[in-house]
Amino acid sequence: MPLPVALAATLQLLLAATFLVIPVTVWFTGGAAQRAAEEEVARQGHEPEILTRHGIRFAERTWEFALALAIAAVLIALAALNLAGNGSGRLLSWIVEPIVLLGVGFVTTSQVFATRYTEAALSKSDDAAARAVDARRVIAAASSGFPAWLRPLVLARFALTTLGSILVIVLLAAPAAGAYFT
Repeated sequence: MPLPVALAATLQLLLAATFLVIPVTVWFTGGAAQRAAEEEVARQGHEPEILTRHGIRFAERTWEFALALAIAAVLIALAALNLAGNGSGRLLSWIVEPIVLLGVGFVTTSQVFATRYTEAALSKSDDAAARAVDARRVIAAASSGFPAWLRPLVLARFALTTLGSILVIVLLAAPAAGAYFT
């Protein structure tokens, strides 16, 4: 098996792993993070419902959990097809990876820059109380509800989603990969 194919499949499997680990972790710890954020908002003298009204939450919804697992399954299937030398895997990777880059890249960007997104959401509000919330302290409080290793894994998923997706496309277009899939 050519190195470009092995590297592309490895990148796909690593990204898939993040779509298994992160959602499962957030599923079990998101409630604690949400409570910590709401307690921080209350400490600041505001109603915790401000977060809900502005779409700020740290707990995983069922459909988000299912979507993450589905993305992981697709990436695992693509990696398996690529490792097996199946041309469909290569073709489907060229179709799916740009979608991952754009769609998942947008979502992971909001996770990487959560403080900025939260500050922006609250500062643009018509609600004076929302504008008065210290978003940095809210994010710090919520982060205390998650394991310490989650943030570096979110950053790794961002890198795998953006740079990794581009690299998968390039690697599968390499001449050595082309010869493997014929």
